[in-house]
Amino acid sequence: MSDSRPVALDAMGGDHAPHEIVAGAVHAVRERKLPIVLVGSPRILYEALADHDATKEVPIVRAEEALAMDEGALASLRRPRSSIAIACHLVRRGDASAVVSAGSTAGIVATGRLRLKAQQGVLRPAIAVALPTLPTPTLLVDAGANAEVKPEMLVQFAHLGAAYAELAYDIPEPRIGLLTIGSEAEKGNKLVKRAHELLQSSPGIRFTGNVEGHDLLTGKVDVITTDGFTGNVALKTMEGAVRYAFGELAETIGESRIAKFGALMQRGRLRELRRRLDAEAHGGAVLLGLNGTVVIAHGSSRAPAISAACQVAADLSAGGIVARIGDRVAATHRSHRLW
Repeated sequence: MSDSRPVALDAMGGDHAPHEIVAGAVHAVRERKLPIVLVGSPRILYEALADHDATKEVPIVRAEEALAMDEGALASLRRPRSSIAIACHLVRRGDASAVVSAGSTAGIVATGRLRLKAQQGVLRPAIAVALPTLPTPTLLVDAGANAEVKPEMLVQFAHLGAAYAELAYDIPEPRIGLLTIGSEAEKGNKLVKRAHELLQSSPGIRFTGNVEGHDLLTGKVDVITTDGFTGNVALKTMEGAVRYAFGELAETIGESRIAKFGALMQRGRLRELRRRLDAEAHGGAVLLGLNGTVVIAHGSSRAPAISAACQVAADLSAGGIVARIGDRVAATHRSHRLW
């Protein structure tokens, strides 16, 4: 399945915008054969494209403003003509297939909700992040969009993640886990305990029970559902631990000739491990539950990560992720009415 519409890339969002964003767009067009439209200041973007001799390959849509990386959710109201707002407008109008931005996560989530609206029946859109487990990634939902939730929302996050796992990783019946402080059903606060009860009886959900923090990278389940506060803390703790481990490994290797020789012999496997554990290599997070596909790249993304994020966005849009989520939510509502 393909979609000829371009991916709308917010060229002004990110720590290294616009030059790394533009370089990522050029890579996506030339190497991945994806149609891309850049959204931002035409003068700045034209100059950046000229550096790559790509002024005729990537079109530009004007945006008068940009959200700063330190701006929060209210910026979506203060800056109605921002580059991320215009990108969302292109999707809503049908002129683009998806949105990609490396800007402020809070600003992207708020602007997406405002411009694209939540799908019918979706209580809250949620951020899904692919954790680098084998043989397929594990999806963590929610990774930061909703700090305070209700038990019913955790059940719906499981459905959002299941739809993503089915489409992106061809998993027919994704295993669902609930993140809490113990594997036993009675472990956790009132929110988690009630969500556990609902997940056990929810149709269309293959609930395998609770998972803990040490299960994040084991591949024990395909989708982990949690509130955005817990999910974001867990995600950043894991990313920090990975960086620390690689830093310690590099220091240890540098301390002796034997260690250097061993690392040289295993350099291919070490390089592959680093690539697999690099958050930017997976194309960013996906904001699920909106009337449009939105991919949030890491704020520090360089060109390769931006290009990968555009690929994720194009693939999800072409695969009909919005329709799949809509079908799941509608089926859940129908089953509840039968009860």
